[in-house]
Amino acid sequence: MAILVLAEHENTALAKSTLNTVGAAKQIDGDIHVLVAGSGCGGVADAAAKIDGVSKVLKADAPELEHHIAENLAPILVELAGDYSHILTPAGTFGKNVLPRVAALLDVQQISDISAVVDADTFERPVYAGNAVATVKSSDDKKLITVRGTTFDPAPAEGGSASVEDVSSQGDKGLSGFVGLKVTESDRPDLTSADIVISGGRGVGSAENFKIIEELADKLGAAVGASRAAVDAGYVPNDYQVGQTGKVVAPELYMAIGISGAIQHLAGMKDSKIIVAINKDEEAPIFSVADYGLVADLFDAVPELNEKL
Repeated sequence: MAILVLAEHENTALAKSTLNTVGAAKQIDGDIHVLVAGSGCGGVADAAAKIDGVSKVLKADAPELEHHIAENLAPILVELAGDYSHILTPAGTFGKNVLPRVAALLDVQQISDISAVVDADTFERPVYAGNAVATVKSSDDKKLITVRGTTFDPAPAEGGSASVEDVSSQGDKGLSGFVGLKVTESDRPDLTSADIVISGGRGVGSAENFKIIEELADKLGAAVGASRAAVDAGYVPNDYQVGQTGKVVAPELYMAIGISGAIQHLAGMKDSKIIVAINKDEEAPIFSVADYGLVADLFDAVPELNEKL
């Protein structure tokens, strides 16, 4: 039984989520190969070859794969699928874009967002915004799976010595094309990979007031997040959103400031190692998942914390 992991990367470096996905593949127990598809991605393939537990890296390097357009990438996976019982990829926007097309072309059911491996055929995945966990068993010959990386320990990035083998692209299918990419640049850590995340909610009150959240984050070397209510109110951009319809994070420390704790938000952060909540409403649901809670006005507590740091 061989397992193929589709690597997430930006042609220059592997995404941390790829290491988590390899960690999940190890629990299935099989020979693990990694597919690196992109343009000018030789360095990424070399990095993938060093991942502990990986026995082979397949490299598809072609101009039409530079932006990971699903219509160009899916045929490569379909051609390779005959050699594998499982195909895994991180459950981010990359995986959610590519794998459903592969599943349709192979006529198998995709298993999305797994949070645990029971055995080679059986997996757990969160449902109802994380309020319940479904155990699903697949009888398909090939399992196509997206992995919630925050629930799996990453495979060590060093320790492996896999071979690198070139595979051919299937060419530009002409079904869609890359138009442009708008990326928010920040000196702060990336939200999904940061060790510390400081999030603000509706209680912060305005975009101007959000500066006290950002000041705290900068002093702690943290990423800045927000609840959907804060994003919808226009306090911060959409890419700050943590939750079921935003980004899923699991940092070492998560601070929820002025966030009531709707289930949609909890679904995106409740796997954090330590959760600290500051809210003036002692009945706020966020306190039910917090390791440490402070019932206080954030406009008193946060400036005082900033002053003492």
